[in-house]
Amino acid sequence: MKKLVTIAGGLIALVTGVCASASQERGDAYRWRLVRSGLDAPLHVASTKGQPKRLYVVEQAGVIRVLVSGRLQPRPFLDIRSRVTSGGEQGLLSVAFHPNFAKNRLFYVDYTDVNGDTRVVQFKANRAGTEGVLSSARQLLFVQQPYPNHNGGQLAFGPDGLLYIGMGDGGSGGDPGNRAQNLSVRLGKLLKISATRRGAQAQIADYGLRNPWRFSFDRANGDLYIGDVGQGEWEEIDYVARANNGLRNFGWNVYEGNERFSDNPLNPAGRLTMPVQVYSHSLGCSVTGGFVYRGTAVPSARGRYFYGDYCSGRMWSLKISDGRASAVRQESQRLPELSSFGEDPRGELYAVTLTGRLYRLVSG
Repeated sequence: MKKLVTIAGGLIALVTGVCASASQERGDAYRWRLVRSGLDAPLHVASTKGQPKRLYVVEQAGVIRVLVSGRLQPRPFLDIRSRVTSGGEQGLLSVAFHPNFAKNRLFYVDYTDVNGDTRVVQFKANRAGTEGVLSSARQLLFVQQPYPNHNGGQLAFGPDGLLYIGMGDGGSGGDPGNRAQNLSVRLGKLLKISATRRGAQAQIADYGLRNPWRFSFDRANGDLYIGDVGQGEWEEIDYVARANNGLRNFGWNVYEGNERFSDNPLNPAGRLTMPVQVYSHSLGCSVTGGFVYRGTAVPSARGRYFYGDYCSGRMWSLKISDGRASAVRQESQRLPELSSFGEDPRGELYAVTLTGRLYRLVSG
């Protein structure tokens, strides 16, 4: 039987289940070092190439804070609390900076508005690039949400220069509207849009997702990794090599992980793509997808994809070999209430927890 759990007024997860997936190895070649505490329910970490000393932390209530050389700045980069519904799985969920931010000063946020619906909005920073200008807001996407959970919320620019938007299936449990398999709705999808072209419409890149809370593109080769939050049994990591173009169906709600979930028909459009890695609810209850490490400070971690679980705080890493997960290892350190990962301009890896802590991956 499923139980709805609200943890520390933060993210909501469906808990039940048992059992793990592939064989795993353990290791302690690296660890997560605390950089900053006292943040207010941070949900995301981001950076821009043109500002190597600046790190941006998204707080759930609707504020983006800035750290310069590790020091938290008193003035926020953006404050849209009056426009945001916050709590549970709602709030200001992520930020993405345009690849040409140094020149055009454009950035994008995904949030649930005062009615609980999803909005993706473009803002422009001031000339110094230190603060977002509220009057510059331009909406790119609006999606009505039938329930308050499974909002997705990740924004990221892909190797094709398009802005990708993660959309959950609309919420409740089991996808009662069968939205993830329905190509006529935007819920349960990975969308893409030409962010700077006025009038551009979001297109479906992939579908069959339950709640792709965090996804990322490998900065070295453009490969896509998705952490898709499961229902009652399995959490999954999905992987698509950049060379594999075309529409993909990740299976929800016909499949949860590798297991059959319902008798609903599978939409035949595109290619059915099963996860490269799963773990059961004996190890956690809500996957937080991460990044492939491409920094230089931790040589032993290079090329490994890091991810974790919000509920248990367990952390894992893996490599992809011939399209499959290999060298999977569970790390010894745990970060309870792990809400997101992020990269700085040099490819160094960070993690945040809903308890207000920011960590950096360092050699063990």
